Amino acid sequence: MPDVADLALELDRFRGGRDVFVVGLTGAVAVGKSTLAAALLETLLAPPRALAGAEIVSTDGFLRSNADLEGAGLALRKGFPESYEIGALHTALHHVRAGPTVFPGYSHHTYDVDPALARTLDRPAALVVEGLCLTRAAPVDALIYLDADEADIETWFTDRLIGLWRAGRDDPASFYARFAHLDDAGVRQFAAAVWAGINRPNLHDHILPVREAADIVVRKGSDHAISEMRRAP
Repeated sequence: MPDVADLALELDRFRGGRDVFVVGLTGAVAVGKSTLAAALLETLLAPPRALAGAEIVSTDGFLRSNADLEGAGLALRKGFPESYEIGALHTALHHVRAGPTVFPGYSHHTYDVDPALARTLDRPAALVVEGLCLTRAAPVDALIYLDADEADIETWFTDRLIGLWRAGRDDPASFYARFAHLDDAGVRQFAAAVWAGINRPNLHDHILPVREAADIVVRKGSDHAISEMRRAP
């Protein structure tokens, strides 16, 4: 069964002699992009590659602020392409190859862009950018699509939301404090509504089409392990 080491070997074929190697990693909400990106980064930092200065950034930092989305009537379209500053993302991915570039940050605690989490990166040997709104048009050297059965992804989304709710329901600064009145069953109902009304349409209309354009498709099983990996012809 393939693993992250096999994925790194596939990426070696795309890297060539690049001084700054930019890898895009996309897939559905809650499919495990951040976890795979962290495992991939660890592999890139370790021998024999030892790519000093390898970094991870998330496209979440390029989301429009909650206030901006609400003002534009897009509060319920968060995660859809129009909720991102895609031009700014592409510009940053171009500039980081040449010199210091600011990448904005995002807080899952407040569910909003957080200026305090911005980072400046300067020509990292490898940069893994993970998140939504990555397409073939993004200036990346290799594009990975993380895939799984939709039923599993919905389960992972629900479990993640419940975890965030439990961690933040008693914290007034947390986005999830507004749901403190719900019980576990209520949060599950809320998660089902968000999946059906937002995440599923976004998956089918905007995210899944990227799969056929990706350079590498990594598929996970219900146990989160990589079950299959294929490279585009």
